[in-house]
Amino acid sequence: MKAVVRRVGLPARGRVIAISDIHGNLDYLKGLLRRLELREEDTIVFCGDMVQRGPDSLGTLRLVMSLVQSGRALALCGNCDGWHVEIENRSAEHDARLCRYLCESWDGQRSLIAQMFRALGIKISPDMDVPALKSRLLSDFAAEFDFLRSLPHVIETERYTFVHGGLPEGPPESWDAWACMKNDNFMSQGRSFEKWVVVGHWPVVLYGGDIVCANPVIDRKSRIISIDGGCVLKDDGQLNALVIPQNGSEDFDFVSYDGFPVRRAAESQRGGGRSFYVRYGDNLVQVLGRGGEFSRCRHVRTGYELDILTRYLCGEGDTVSCNDCTDYVLPISAGDELSVVEETGRGYFVKRRGVSGWYFGRLED
Repeated sequence: MKAVVRRVGLPARGRVIAISDIHGNLDYLKGLLRRLELREEDTIVFCGDMVQRGPDSLGTLRLVMSLVQSGRALALCGNCDGWHVEIENRSAEHDARLCRYLCESWDGQRSLIAQMFRALGIKISPDMDVPALKSRLLSDFAAEFDFLRSLPHVIETERYTFVHGGLPEGPPESWDAWACMKNDNFMSQGRSFEKWVVVGHWPVVLYGGDIVCANPVIDRKSRIISIDGGCVLKDDGQLNALVIPQNGSEDFDFVSYDGFPVRRAAESQRGGGRSFYVRYGDNLVQVLGRGGEFSRCRHVRTGYELDILTRYLCGEGDTVSCNDCTDYVLPISAGDELSVVEETGRGYFVKRRGVSGWYFGRLED
C-alpha cells in the first residue's frame, strides 16, 4: 500500500509536542499531559502506536481522537494502529488467524480489538463467529475505525517530518506505507536529512551501549530525533514528549512520565564499573544456577556473566531468552530522587533522570 503523506502548516505560536508509542497506557498519557501543562496554543503530534499491548487501548484512542477533533493535535498511523485493515479483511484464513491471535497470545488478549469485544460484553472464544463480530465492531465502533482509517503515514511540515518508523529511500511518491510504519533501527542506517525527522517505533534504549537510558536521542548531524521511551514494552519504560518551543526552533527539550513511586536516596553510592545490558534481539542467556529471586546467567553471544531476576527468564531450560536487564550500578548522591522499578532482597532497581540501574543504599521513608 502506498504511504499517505499529509503536508500541514504548523502555527507560528505555541509549542510543538511530539508523543509516540503510548501503546494503550492511558494513565501514562494522562500523566504526561498533566506534566506538560498544555497551553491553548500548543500543537501535539501523535507519532503512532497509540494502541496495542497496554491496559486501555480503547480509552487511549478516544482521548487522542478528542484532542485531534478539537484541533489541538495531529496524529499518524503506526504499525500497531492499523486495525481497520484487519477488521475489513474478510478472508476465512485471516479470520481463523485473528481468532487464534485473540485467544492464544498475550498480545492478542490485550489488543484494541479484544478490549472492544470486552466493552460490548462479548466473550472471546475459539468458536466465536468472527465474520459476524467483525461486522458488529465496524458498526458499534464506527467513529474509532473512521479515525484510524483517516490517519496518514507521514506528516510533513515546513521544518519537521513526523513518521512512526522512518522514511524509506527514494521520493515520497514511491514510499510504501508499511516501510514508513515499521522501520527498525532507523537511526543506525547512516541516513541524514535536510528537515528534522522525528520518529518513534524503536525504543531508544536499544541505541545505547551498556547504560540503559530511555530519554529521546537527538542526532544533530543526521537531523533525526528518536523518542520511543519503551512505554509498556520495557519494564522500566517511560512515555516521552519531545518539546519544540515554537515552529522552526531547534532548541529541543523533552518531558517524560512513568508511574513508578519516587523516593529519595538516603545514602550516596559510587556508580559505574563493569556492566552489561541484555536487550531485545540479543537476549539469549545460559542459566548457570537458577535461584529463587536471582539466577546466575551467561549471555550466549558475549559470554558475559551476571545475575538476573529469575522471573525475567522465559522458560525452564538451560538456555532461555529473558527480559531486558542490566547489572549497571548507578552513581547516586544522597537526596537524589529515584523512580523505584523493582525492590529486591539485594537492593533496588531504579531510574534516575531516565537512566536505569541498581542502587544498594537506603531509601528515605
